[in-house]
Amino acid sequence: MISILARRFLRPEGKTEAQLRRGYGILCGGVGVFLNLLLFLGKLLAGLASGSIAVVADAVNNLSDAGSSVVTLLGFRLAEQKPDHEHPFGHGRMEYLSGLVVAMLILLMGFELAQSSVGKILRPVPAETGPWVTAVLCAAIAVKLYMAFYNRRIGKRIGSTAMEAAALDSLSDCAATSVVLAASLAERYTGVALDGWGGLLVALFILWSGVQAVKATMDPLLGTPPSAEFVEKIRSLVLSHQPILGVHDLIVHDYGPGRRMISLHAEVPASGELLELHNRIDHVERELRERLGCEAVIHMDPVCTDDGVTQETRKRVEALVRCIDGDITIHDFRVVPRKGHAHVIFDAAVPFDFRLTDQEVEEKIQSAVQVLDSGFQAKVRVERSYT
Repeated sequence: MISILARRFLRPEGKTEAQLRRGYGILCGGVGVFLNLLLFLGKLLAGLASGSIAVVADAVNNLSDAGSSVVTLLGFRLAEQKPDHEHPFGHGRMEYLSGLVVAMLILLMGFELAQSSVGKILRPVPAETGPWVTAVLCAAIAVKLYMAFYNRRIGKRIGSTAMEAAALDSLSDCAATSVVLAASLAERYTGVALDGWGGLLVALFILWSGVQAVKATMDPLLGTPPSAEFVEKIRSLVLSHQPILGVHDLIVHDYGPGRRMISLHAEVPASGELLELHNRIDHVERELRERLGCEAVIHMDPVCTDDGVTQETRKRVEALVRCIDGDITIHDFRVVPRKGHAHVIFDAAVPFDFRLTDQEVEEKIQSAVQVLDSGFQAKVRVERSYT
């Protein structure tokens, strides 16, 4: 259905990525509101007629999902606002905030339903569930599976955490409705009052999905590392331009989907002509904006390429560092002669979760360089990096 509606109303041909994101977000949000309201009305009527707290709880869960879809719609609309004086990087993070609001609504609803279900367990009242209640619940499971499918597929296609959170919520709804269905069938054929327990399990499913949704939306708000694929795209693009020799100190700032700013250091020959190198760096920045959709600031790091001694020393030091740990890389390497010795100066980049402290890394490298040549004194700056 989503594909048919997209071809009918979105007409993806010729649209930019940003326009497609907005269009798919609004379309999926609108369909979500309609289907959840339909499920709410069906389950509410079935639950009230049968006296089942579990079915009513499941109906209220769908109502909260409808509200969540409305919030997601608003998030996509607000995220598309252009940058202004107060928000120079745009409003892209509004999509993350809308996802967080959805998650908080899910948690609140789960808590309220848990309270109601505990009351039903303490004071059980038999529920009169008939075949029509079973039919409503089976139809609801099928609808929610479809919603989970299209939210997940479109969410991954446009890179939307809010839609992926909605997909996770739909899957948890399937499980919750399945529990309600099983409890109603068991109560009908055994006479054991399981309605309250079914409602409590539904509430626990809702709370679990709420916690997962909070994590999914909080992580990008707090700041997460870029994907390995995105880092590799940046490195490949930059290193494809001569005379850039290396890339390090890459930082990616995420201001919402399609709104990234990056900064990095590019190693260039120290003997190169300054204006020509500057023009080349400007060209790389433009290409990063056009091909990867991110604003880039590149700092040039001059490195000696015509000094055989420095080059050979760097290769030997790099080999030593790899022997300490293959995850350590070095950059900004230079050799500064002093009376009777030489300072070997460089930066060492290690992963954030590296097993050694910065001081331990520094001491190990200094000891290794001293063993390499007693005339060397290593000056090492250790930095944590996701690249």
